[in-house]
Amino acid sequence: MKIRNKRFYLTLTTVALVSWGLVRLIEGDGEQRSIVPAHSTDYFSTGYTKFEMNEFGKLDKKLIAEQVMHYSDDDTTHTVNPLMFFYNEKTPPWVIKAQAGVLSADGKDLFLNGKAVVSRAKADGVKELIINTSNLRVKPDTSYAETNEWAELISPPNTTTGIGMKLVFVAPIHLELLSNVKGKYETN
Repeated sequence: MKIRNKRFYLTLTTVALVSWGLVRLIEGDGEQRSIVPAHSTDYFSTGYTKFEMNEFGKLDKKLIAEQVMHYSDDDTTHTVNPLMFFYNEKTPPWVIKAQAGVLSADGKDLFLNGKAVVSRAKADGVKELIINTSNLRVKPDTSYAETNEWAELISPPNTTTGIGMKLVFVAPIHLELLSNVKGKYETN
């Protein structure tokens, strides 16, 4: 009887150890699968459009992008070919187009990488304006943009270039080129 009890306890112990090992093996695989790689997309959208209204229910801003990707590690939002519209009641909207953009975690800073174009169409009492530049920093909440790069301002038939630019595109509109300013102006 004693040998039979020893075999029973030995078998029971072996089954318990094998079961314990299998549970650890299965749990270990699950943990490895749940590890998220650094700077990975947690959600994305293609053909993205976002509308923002002001306190009176009128269209204030609009963003259109080919792709939008959000990253959980730093809470930034990346865009491909973003096109932003900033609406005013009395003038055509300001339009900013870029190759790529990164919106900060707090949503207050938009970094537009690569070539960027800022424009406003012609209207009654308003001249057309096109600004070609790159690496533009935009603060959407305050309608402010700046760059340290070369910038070209075209308001037909006039052209002005310079290094560095600051732009406030709400009334009162303020545009400043910071250095090496050169212009080509035509008079009627």
